[in-house]
Amino acid sequence: MSTPAISAQDVTRRFGDFVAVDQVGFDVAPGQFFGFLGPNGAGKSTTIKMLTGLLAPSSGSIRVLGEDMSRNPVGIKQQIGVVPEGMALFGRLTAAEYLHFVARMYGLDRETTHQRTDELLEFMHLANEPKKLITDFSHGMQKKLALAAAVIHAPRVLFLDEPFEGVDAVAAVTLKNMLQGMISRGATIFLTSHVLEIVERLCTHVAIISKGRLVANGSLEELRKGVASTLPGTQREEKLTLEEIFLNVVGGDNAEETQELSWLA
Repeated sequence: MSTPAISAQDVTRRFGDFVAVDQVGFDVAPGQFFGFLGPNGAGKSTTIKMLTGLLAPSSGSIRVLGEDMSRNPVGIKQQIGVVPEGMALFGRLTAAEYLHFVARMYGLDRETTHQRTDELLEFMHLANEPKKLITDFSHGMQKKLALAAAVIHAPRVLFLDEPFEGVDAVAAVTLKNMLQGMISRGATIFLTSHVLEIVERLCTHVAIISKGRLVANGSLEELRKGVASTLPGTQREEKLTLEEIFLNVVGGDNAEETQELSWLA
């Protein structure tokens, strides 16, 4: 059995008395497109920060590519790519300058740096205004640049926190094709997104976190069968959507019983 690309065992993170992530555990196999879902404030971004070494867990262990994150954080970070919740780009640089900086930080030689920078800027449709500063980019352009920086060193594992937020439909298709290409070449992708249709289209396995605790984990087919078995009736012929699975698991079955605003009724 192959070593998981990502393994979290009883991972907990506390902020004072508040438990943001509570004994979360899962494995992500190499080459898997893994979706990590949850409502706002469920602990998704905190979990990603721990998996990528930006935040130490209060307890539990994390292994990426078979290595303990607490023992070899630099070695692991050289093999992963991250598009974080806050993109943290350097606004006073151009896109090319930023990619050159990132590539050199990862140890790429100058020739490879220039080649990959040019290819990524063309691929992301960011090459038309070479002198434009990042601070003047739209949110979608910044998102595409953050993704370009995350893949310039050809990472073995890619962590994406809401990568499609603010990206137009044309750019989203380009990004999805790129991610599928990475999977076909053996990379592992860990994705969080509130756009469940995208997760359902891209991911083969999904974990759902709610109030800091893992409430579901498995392939989409396994989750469909598990949720369908709890629904009224002996059989359910129609295929459950990821949205239906998500709402059932996190307790959203009363979502339609929302309070109305009298002045909008």
